[in-house]
Amino acid sequence: MTVMTAAAIEEFLDEVFPQRSGTIEGVDDMRATMSLAIEDEHLRPGASVSGPTLMGLADVCLYVAILAQVGPEPMAVTSDLHCRFLRRPRGDRDIIANARLLKLGRRLAVGEVQLFSAGEEAPVALVTATYVLPDGD
Repeated sequence: MTVMTAAAIEEFLDEVFPQRSGTIEGVDDMRATMSLAIEDEHLRPGASVSGPTLMGLADVCLYVAILAQVGPEPMAVTSDLHCRFLRRPRGDRDIIANARLLKLGRRLAVGEVQLFSAGEEAPVALVTATYVLPDGD
């Protein structure tokens, strides 16, 4: 069950993390979806979306999935992130990120994020990451 809506998370992030990229499309139980409108600044030579752009969106999307479950927590931080680039992300399409939490414990959250070029069925990247949650004491 979610404890924060997408709108509440957007408002919270505007306050504590205004430099993030992407738009929250939705949150659900242990899941979040975001999109990123691709601009020239996101491209590498060859009109492909850059790796740092993909990893950044995946990181924020997983954070959003965590916030939806635990509430406003500015000090949850990434402790590990691994990205597998699967195919060329098209520079003429938005990027869609679908995050799924695999484990949400007291101190750690582990999840995966599939990234897609909008309109395509096959993912362009798969990210797995771990977040450390602050001690609730």
